[in-house]
Amino acid sequence: MNSWKDFFLEVSKKDYSKTLHQFLDEEYKNYTIYPPRELMFNAFNLTSVENIKVVIIGQDPYHEPGQAMGLSFSVPSTTKTPPSLINIFKELENDLGLKMRNDGDLTYLAKQGVFLINAYLSVRKGEPLSHRRPEYDLFMADLMEYLNKLDQPIVFMLWGNFAKKYEKILTNPEHLILKSVHPSPLGANHGGWFNLHQFSRCNEYLKAHNVKPIDWQN
Repeated sequence: MNSWKDFFLEVSKKDYSKTLHQFLDEEYKNYTIYPPRELMFNAFNLTSVENIKVVIIGQDPYHEPGQAMGLSFSVPSTTKTPPSLINIFKELENDLGLKMRNDGDLTYLAKQGVFLINAYLSVRKGEPLSHRRPEYDLFMADLMEYLNKLDQPIVFMLWGNFAKKYEKILTNPEHLILKSVHPSPLGANHGGWFNLHQFSRCNEYLKAHNVKPIDWQN
């Protein structure tokens, strides 16, 4: 059962929902937009509310062909692994002693309860942040407030200043917040990403709350 129904019912009553829907209708009609529209809510479809254990916030989808699949940081197996994801895999190897495969499809994590959500769910081809709109900001704030009220153990991984701005909404003392710089080469290679052991800390927290830890191995 995937019970996002209550959340989307509330969202559908908001003014921004209608204007965002109209905007997307026009954009998908007139431009090449990523991800394909049927994958826009992939993160919600793959990770039910009840199963959420970890939340990882991305900014907006990849904007080149064949990359975006509705999950933050994830690309299809047939696509070259992007630099940020390479750094995520490197830190997983450092932290947990894994040997990650060169496969950027993170569906296996989404199915385990890792909610891989982009703040902006769509983008024009070749134009990063082209869908940076106030409606998406309102949607994301509502989403974070909804997640904050859940009483199950959840780890929020806030990577980079863009994700950290949601920390003020995340006040639930039952949840764990882990912060770092963004894993992009621009951020990670200047310190503040590697050797923070976020993934092992996440799993320790889950185990301490009697929740099955994430198997990060791809």
